[in-house]
Amino acid sequence: MNVFSVIKMISNFRKSVFFSISKTRKITKIKPIVLMVILSSLLLSGCVKYDLGVNFNSTNNGELIQHIQLSEKITLFGSNYLSEWLKNLENRARTLAGSIERVSASEIIVKIPFTSAQELQEKFTGFFNTRTAEDSDGSELANLSSTLVAEDRNFFLFSRNHLVYDLDLHSLAMLTTKGDSSLVNLDFSLQTPWGMKNIQNDENPIQPEKHGNQLVWRLKVGDMNHVEVVFWLPNFLGIGTLLIIGFVWLGLYLRYRLLPSPSIQLTVKEL
Repeated sequence: MNVFSVIKMISNFRKSVFFSISKTRKITKIKPIVLMVILSSLLLSGCVKYDLGVNFNSTNNGELIQHIQLSEKITLFGSNYLSEWLKNLENRARTLAGSIERVSASEIIVKIPFTSAQELQEKFTGFFNTRTAEDSDGSELANLSSTLVAEDRNFFLFSRNHLVYDLDLHSLAMLTTKGDSSLVNLDFSLQTPWGMKNIQNDENPIQPEKHGNQLVWRLKVGDMNHVEVVFWLPNFLGIGTLLIIGFVWLGLYLRYRLLPSPSIQLTVKEL
């Protein structure tokens, strides 16, 4: 399960709250102002904080990380749905050689390793763009789409990487509230050893926040989000090969140029 399922959880949670209130016989006795306060406390505060991170350690080593924090309201009212959702999330992560860590009842961390830009793209597509029948039921989730394109060019010792991430959240405009706040807080981050260059091709680009060698984009619910970056990575396989060649050359140089040649004495015996 993925970000679509997280948002689906919120949708189901909202419906269950309205359904529960509508079934209450004392609904006619609740004053409108009191009802507004109840709904605001349940629905107009941040329900989900979702951080999607891509960490590159080198050309051949990286990790796709999802950090999901749910509000206590969801864990309290949607425990049955949450339990099933977590089980599906763990199964999907394991099929991609990933793992899931349950920090608390309301906080989950999913880690999926990758060994190349191509594998990152394949695992991202397999994890995030596999829809279930429930996600394609004609609701607003059917219009959501996310794509990640990762390309690299190997220059033996280093590789040049180009990453593009797009997430269309137009159909979730109803989840935003006054003041441009949202029931869902979505972040995308990228971390590399040497930093990166943010490319702005849109008219209204998202300005990332920089934290050391990490850039963080605050994604906009109800809008099209586009992230594009270029960065360089060390190729430890190429660097290791170069070091081996250097050590072999140094050994040969010391052996034949600096160290004295061993004397060879021949003894001839006359028969």
